[in-house]
Amino acid sequence: MSKVIFLDIDGVLNSNFWNHTHQFEISDGTLIDRDKIKMLAELVRRTGAEIILHSGWKYWFDDGLNPLRSESEKLQTLLLEEGLRISSVTPDHATEEIKRAKKFSLVKADEILAYVKAHQDVEEWVVIDDLDLHNAEVERHQLRTDAQVGLTAEDITVIEKLLSHISDESK
Repeated sequence: MSKVIFLDIDGVLNSNFWNHTHQFEISDGTLIDRDKIKMLAELVRRTGAEIILHSGWKYWFDDGLNPLRSESEKLQTLLLEEGLRISSVTPDHATEEIKRAKKFSLVKADEILAYVKAHQDVEEWVVIDDLDLHNAEVERHQLRTDAQVGLTAEDITVIEKLLSHISDESK
């Protein structure tokens, strides 16, 4: 049995709070909140879940999950400092138009469901994202963060419950 956390970055490990004075820095990697990484690390330690990146940040890693940009290199460094690593990324269903417009929420649910279908050992999974992913099945597994705040201790408690109860509900 495998537990998976589908992780978004913007609005989860950083927040829109910074947009008021740093409008272009929200996704440049400099504003990743170390405290949110520490909360995520504690969640992973307690649940044994793997991290699967479903954020637009996945395009900043190569096929071997090596960083391609300074932003993804900083993210990887911060994760490694807490003993975390990205295990994989969701498949890419985004068109060039979606990528240009950064409207990844239109395909994230399909990408997540394709990953789950392709990995039969995934029995428990949760999605952490600040966006509406436009899919009822994914919504049942989603902890939707407040983009103004990002990941909180209360969110971690809910995520732990989701990971421990989802498999019970599906039986």
